[in-house]
Amino acid sequence: MKSNLSRYLLLSAALAGSVSLLALKAEDKVVPDADNAGLKLPAGFGALVAAETGGRARHITVTPQGLIYVKLNRPNAAGKGILMLRPTANGKAEVAGAIGSYGGTGIYSTPDYLYASSDEDVYRYKLNSKGEVANPAQSEKIVAGLINRRQHESKSITLDKEGNIYVTIGAYANACQVNDRQKGSKGIPNCPILDSAGGIWQFRTDKLNQRYANGTRYATGLRNVVGLDWNAQANQLFVMQHGRDQLSDNWPELFTTKQSAELPAECMYALKKGDNAGWPYLYYDPMQRKKMLNPEYGGDGKKEAPGNYLEPVAAYPAHTAPNALLFYTGTMFPEKYRNGAFIAFHGSWNRAPEPQKGYYVVFQPFKNGKPFGDYEVFADNFAGTPEKAAAGRPDHKPCGLAQGTDGSLYVSDDKKGTIYRIVYAKK
Repeated sequence: MKSNLSRYLLLSAALAGSVSLLALKAEDKVVPDADNAGLKLPAGFGALVAAETGGRARHITVTPQGLIYVKLNRPNAAGKGILMLRPTANGKAEVAGAIGSYGGTGIYSTPDYLYASSDEDVYRYKLNSKGEVANPAQSEKIVAGLINRRQHESKSITLDKEGNIYVTIGAYANACQVNDRQKGSKGIPNCPILDSAGGIWQFRTDKLNQRYANGTRYATGLRNVVGLDWNAQANQLFVMQHGRDQLSDNWPELFTTKQSAELPAECMYALKKGDNAGWPYLYYDPMQRKKMLNPEYGGDGKKEAPGNYLEPVAAYPAHTAPNALLFYTGTMFPEKYRNGAFIAFHGSWNRAPEPQKGYYVVFQPFKNGKPFGDYEVFADNFAGTPEKAAAGRPDHKPCGLAQGTDGSLYVSDDKKGTIYRIVYAKK
C-alpha cells in the first residue's frame, strides 16, 4: 500500500511539475531515422525528422518543459505565424497549437515569456508552468514601428541576463548606393540608412510600446544580421553578418566573376555597445584578412578601408547566408562542443557562374569565450545532393537552431518546414 502511495505521489509531482511526463518519456526514447533524416553527420551522431510543419520555418526555441515554438515566415492557412510543438514518442513532436497572426523570423523563450517578432514589431506572451502560452489572445507589444522596406526585413531577437532584448534591423540596400544594386552607382556619403537600420538595437523586455526613441542603437555598420546569440561565457553579444552582393555585376572593371563569388566573407562579430563594423564603406576579404574599401566609396579591390572599424572574430565562405547562431551549453554532445557555436547557413543565390554553396550547419570551436581554431561542417546534405546544392535548388534550407532540454540540437527548414533533431548516441 505504501509503495502504491509513493508511486502516486511521484506521478502527481511529475504531472504538476515543470516537465511533463510525456516530455520525459520522449527524451528517454529518441530514435534516429535509419538514414539520419538524409543528413551527413560526424561519427556517433544521429538525426531524425522530428516534425513537418508545412510552412517556411524560420527561428525556433525550446522551453524548459520541452515544448518547441517555431516562427513561420508567413502565417499558415489558418492565419497563424507561431506553431507550438509537443514532444511525442521516439523523440518526435507534433503541432499542438498555434498563435499570432503575423509572419516573421525572431523567436526566443525564457521560463516566463515567449518573445516573437514580425518584420516591424516585437511581442511577448506570458507562459504558464507547463511552458504553454497562458492566453494567446493577450500578447503584449514591447517594440513597435521598426523599419521594413522589403529587403533584409527580418527582425531576429535575443536576450541577455539583464532584461535587455536585442533586435536586428537589416539595411534595406546592398551597399547604400544612390541607385540600389545598379551598375556603377556610387555610394551615398554618410549613409542615411544607418539612422534606422543596418545594426542592432537594444530595448528593455519589461516596457511596452517602445519605439526607436526608447531604444539604443547598440551597434552599427552591420548590413544584415539574421543569426545572433548571447554568449554567456563571454557575457557578450555575438552576431553573424550577411556580406554584400554583386561586386562583379556592378563593378565588372574591378572584380572578376570568380572574385565576386568568393568575396566578401560572411563574418562573425563580438559586439560591445557603440561598435561599428563598417558597412557600407567596407567589406572583409578573407584571403587577405583585411577590411577593404567598397567600390561604391572609391575602392578597387586593393585599397584597405580607412577608419577604426570593428574586426570580425571569424570569417566564413562568401554568400552562404548565416541565418542562425547558437552557443551550445548542453551535456549530450562530447566535451569539445561545450560553449562552442553552431551556425546554420541558409545557402547562396549569387555565386554564379561558380557553384552555389551552403545549406549546412557548421560548428565553430570556442575557448574562453572566443573563436578558437577552424570551423567544421557539422551537418550537411540538407540540399539533398551536391548537384542540387551547386545549382542552388536545395530540398531544404537550414534556418533556425535551438538546444533541446536533453542537449539535442533542433534545426528548422525554411523551405518545406521540416524540423530536424540531432542527437549523440555513441557512449
